[in-house]
Amino acid sequence: MEASSVMTKLYSSLAHWWPLLSAPSEYEEESSIYAKHLAGAGQEPASSLVEFGSGGGNNASHMKRRFEMTLVDLSAEMLAVSRDLNPECEHVLGDMRTIRLGREFDRVFIHDAICYMTEIGDLRKAVETAFVHCRPGGAALFAPDFLRETFQASTDHGGHDGDNRGLRYLEWTYDPDPSDTTYLTDYAYLLRSQDGSVVVEHDRHVEGLFARGDWLAVLRDAGFQASVAPFAHSEIEPGAVEMFLGVKRCT
Repeated sequence: MEASSVMTKLYSSLAHWWPLLSAPSEYEEESSIYAKHLAGAGQEPASSLVEFGSGGGNNASHMKRRFEMTLVDLSAEMLAVSRDLNPECEHVLGDMRTIRLGREFDRVFIHDAICYMTEIGDLRKAVETAFVHCRPGGAALFAPDFLRETFQASTDHGGHDGDNRGLRYLEWTYDPDPSDTTYLTDYAYLLRSQDGSVVVEHDRHVEGLFARGDWLAVLRDAGFQASVAPFAHSEIEPGAVEMFLGVKRCT
């Protein structure tokens, strides 16, 4: 995951708990949707893929069956988690707003890490990075959690048990100021260690919220042919989540 300014606990000191908060097995259907859109957009071949803000590598654990993947993230701790899960993938430490790998890929993917772009200027930088790394005739997919038009306050909970430890969390998403370009997600983590002791941690994530028109304008300004892509997931109401595809014209 990318962080906008201050690295959250989940992506730094608590990163080693990530697999117990969000298990790779939960991403199978989701990642197949992303892979289908990426494979179907742009021109063939569609073999090499760079993911910016790849986090713990849960999407990559499924998508690497379809693509040769390079995984980029701002958190060294999350990259370490991903290396354990995806040792065959290339991992690179870097910020999606500024990193330049000096090569192009058939496809570019930015999952919910794009939500940590909290200002339109940062969103433009991340999209520009995607454009620079996308080969002519290739395509990029961006998958924010919410648009301004689709945002809904919510609560959620979950977690998993591992070898001699466990995690449970409460997630609370809300927008205290609808006039700005951010919303908040507060997490409470219950962390049970091998000795049976339980520690409680609070973690606040400040995330970006932009209108559909803003997204399309940013992609087009970067040079992409931009369109809205549906997210047809069995557990999500149709139309509740939208993604964006950008195709880079051949020169």
